Parts: sequence; C-alpha cells; structure tokens
Amino acid sequence: MNKAELVNVVAKATGQSKLSVQNTVASLLHSLTSALAKGERVTLVGFGTFERRQRQARFGVNPQNPKQKLKIEAAKVPVFRAGQELKDITDGKAKMPAMPKSVAASEPKAEPKKAAKPKAKAAAKPAKKAAAKKSAAKKPVAKKAAAKPAKKAVAKKAVAKKPVAKKKKR
Repeated sequence: MNKAELVNVVAKATGQSKLSVQNTVASLLHSLTSALAKGERVTLVGFGTFERRQRQARFGVNPQNPKQKLKIEAAKVPVFRAGQELKDITDGKAKMPAMPKSVAASEPKAEPKKAAKPKAKAAAKPAKKAAAKKSAAKKPVAKKAAAKPAKKAVAKKAVAKKPVAKKKKR
C-alpha cells in the first residue's frame, strides 16, 4: 500500500474528503520526520516506536570487486520497532480491533459517495499518470478501454486455434 492508497482507505473509512485526509497524513509524516531529525523518539502505543540511531563507521566490501575494501562513514539512521500489539496481529495471534466508534459513526456519510466512485474507478489509474483534470482524463480512458478488449479478443482467437490444430495432429 502506498501513500495515495492509504489516503483513499482512510477517506472511505472516516467519510472525510481525500484532501483533508491527505493533509492529515502529510502533517503526521512531517511531524514524525522533524522529531526524528531532532533525535526525539516517537512512540505510538500498540503500533510501534520510531527513533534515530547512530551507525558506526565501518569497512565493507565492494560487490563488484570483493578484494577491494570500502570505508563506510558513520550515519544517523531512522529505525522502527514494532509494538507487541502490531506483532501479534501480523502474526495472527490476535484479531484486528474494531474501528473506534467516533470513526465508525461517520461511515454512513461515506456510503452515498461510494455509489458515485465506481464510475471514477476506470479513470483512477490513468489520472495518476497524467496530471490533467478528471474530465480531460475520461476521454483517453474511454479510448484505451475500447482498445483493450479488442486486443484480448484477438488473443483469445489465436489461443482457440492452437488447441484445434493440436487435435488434428494427433
């Protein structure tokens, strides 16, 4: 799941606009990054801990020339340690908790929007590639969608002919 997919899932679950959720996620990541840059530890109880660690300077080996030694400089690196609750859910030892009531209460607001979204799903993938307006992206999508089934139909005919030819040879 990437950032855009996360925004879509949270927007559906909460009933908030995608722009609002995107701003919230961006703010969360910015706050987390700035805290790590300062050397602070960020703990999300049940989820995990983000922290900055000091990696010592060391010598490594050049993978293209194993006889050559490389000096790797010291660095400050971000580290995430998963919390026990996240570990248990991931491992299947515990069940995923239900959504909080405050979030679940806003879900009915999102249901009317879901009826309009299936029409936009076909335009969702090309819209990511082209930074054009949705109305401009719909026209190329229709052309591409019409072209794809034609190619598939040709491929199916070719596949259908091969088994027939094999039966004649036997």
